[in-house]
Amino acid sequence: MLESISGEKQEKLQKQLEQNNMKTIQKQKRAKRIRHNIRRVSTLPRLSVYRSNAHLAVQIIDDTLQKTILGLSEKTLGTKGTKTEKAKALGLEFAKKALSKKVKHVVFDKGMYKYHGRVKALADAVREGGLEF
Repeated sequence: MLESISGEKQEKLQKQLEQNNMKTIQKQKRAKRIRHNIRRVSTLPRLSVYRSNAHLAVQIIDDTLQKTILGLSEKTLGTKGTKTEKAKALGLEFAKKALSKKVKHVVFDKGMYKYHGRVKALADAVREGGLEF
């Protein structure tokens, strides 16, 4: 693929590929480090976050039983607004459902995502809804 491109463009593309590879490696390291620390330290269920470009999904997982206690996605809520507003609505609804399942204390597992934007809005809303982590 890169053979048919001129020298300068080829170098530029190669540099972009290396940068993307480094970002992927950093994300994988972050996820591995966070999950290792959570499993090593805590016996509490973990609140795991999945973020796609369009939606967020949250679930509470009990690692000792290897079972998902509760899961919820933005798709099921049908709320309108910005992605951050949807994340906040998801967090509040998720906290209500978790409390109804008698889960009050969890460990927040942000995975490979930075604690910023939608992930932070979700975490703040879950805390506001009554869950503790």
